[in-house]
Amino acid sequence: MASQDVLSQTTRLASSSALLQVLFRVVTFGLNAFTLRYLSRELIGVVNVRLTLLYSTVVFLAREAFRRACLSGSTKRNWTKTINLLWLTFPLGVFWSIFLGLVWLHLLEVPDPSVVPHYQAGVVAFGLSAIIELLGEPFWVLAQAHLFVRLKVIAESLSVVSKCILTVILVVLYPQWGLYIFSLAQLFYVSVLVMCYVIYFVMFLGSPEATKKSFPVARMKALLPNLMEDETFVNWKEAWLTWSFFKQSFLKQILTEGERYVMTFLNVLNFGDQGVYDIVNNLGSLVARFIFLPIEESFYVFFAKVLERGKNVKDQKQDDVAMAANVLELLLKLVLLIGLTITVFGYAYSQLALDIYGGSMLSAGTGPDLLRCYSLYVLFLAINGVTECFTFALMCKEEVDRYNFVMLALSFTFLCISYFLTHWHGSIGFILANCFNMGIRIAHSIHYIYDYFKESTYRPLRGLLPSPFLVLVYIISGVITGFSEVVFCCDKGWVARLIHISMGTLCFAATIVTMFCTETKLIHFVRSQ
Repeated sequence: MASQDVLSQTTRLASSSALLQVLFRVVTFGLNAFTLRYLSRELIGVVNVRLTLLYSTVVFLAREAFRRACLSGSTKRNWTKTINLLWLTFPLGVFWSIFLGLVWLHLLEVPDPSVVPHYQAGVVAFGLSAIIELLGEPFWVLAQAHLFVRLKVIAESLSVVSKCILTVILVVLYPQWGLYIFSLAQLFYVSVLVMCYVIYFVMFLGSPEATKKSFPVARMKALLPNLMEDETFVNWKEAWLTWSFFKQSFLKQILTEGERYVMTFLNVLNFGDQGVYDIVNNLGSLVARFIFLPIEESFYVFFAKVLERGKNVKDQKQDDVAMAANVLELLLKLVLLIGLTITVFGYAYSQLALDIYGGSMLSAGTGPDLLRCYSLYVLFLAINGVTECFTFALMCKEEVDRYNFVMLALSFTFLCISYFLTHWHGSIGFILANCFNMGIRIAHSIHYIYDYFKESTYRPLRGLLPSPFLVLVYIISGVITGFSEVVFCCDKGWVARLIHISMGTLCFAATIVTMFCTETKLIHFVRSQ
């Protein structure tokens, strides 16, 4: 597939994934706002922190390394061996689900049954849901490698909407069921998700469309583990790369979900405070989840396909290097400007957003300060997502192994800092520790990118330097909206709130106009792709 075609399909995948994440987050926030009126903060804290952490840990440890290894390189490979390798995620998931399920049941603090009933059933259900989801892993990787955009959108949309509808029905009719509600909804979600992929491939394989595309798999039987005579069961190069990524993914999971592990294992916050923190955290991560994550996932595939892993810049095709450098520079500029916009305007509108969303339960206390800090953290997330997706797509096995030692030291440091900052400044300490963590990871990735391109004429890191005039407009907007918050928000009535919103709208419009005037190359890229 030509590099330009890969870029075109990758941007389609990123855009569709971003829209999909918008749907997820809108539905999730609506569901949270709804359930807050029926269920306790403690129950929401157990579901959104404790049980969701169990599920995400199992699926991450079981499949993340396999996904990264099997999506690297060209789609022209021995897919039988790749599929055999991907099926190893299932027994690995069973192991992690049983092991971590026992930890969750017997080593962690058990919630008060009168406040959060049926905790044991919830642990079993969320662990089982992770195992069910791993049954669809070979289908997901095949679809992602061949850029089946529509399949991903439809499958994940149907599953999340089905989950939310079932949750709402059960919350209204049987609120006393407690964790049974979320357990059934989670099992229904993963079942619908896996069935969508299975049904699609049953219909697609052997069809004229598959033949036209020269799809490498012809029958459903080929998507099951297959023993081949006189050949190894898996591609050992992919297997060793998977092992390298597995060691890294273990550490990355600690860094990604570090604050949840600290909350879960060290009991620094009660279940009610965990519920509030999770709601604010989800609100703060809205843009990060529906824009930055799809960009990172999709352009990881792009860089892995356009450039060859482990080769220096001189040994690559120069046309591909030029395209990759240009795309990286523009992606860095795009996420930087989005992050700066969130940071500047998030500071002055955090309290208003929380008051509208959850009332005084969220807007009083540490909620607004927590969201303000998260607005700054979004900027770190933005830059780290793009720099790491390029770095991980190009690292050879030896470089991945070396980076694992860096991640190990960073994981330990992060957990220690999280613990002490939380004791010093409550839940805000989690955000400050995450900013430190992301800062170190960004520095490592920038160093790798600089070294990679230093022997060429390309300087993609210039994408991290916005126009000075645009920076000035950001500063002025921050001052005006900050003053507006002090004067008009948020206990002076709706007229004052509307004035505050109008001031922000004018500043935001001025910022966007300045972007269009100063960042013409980026605007052309976004419009064309």
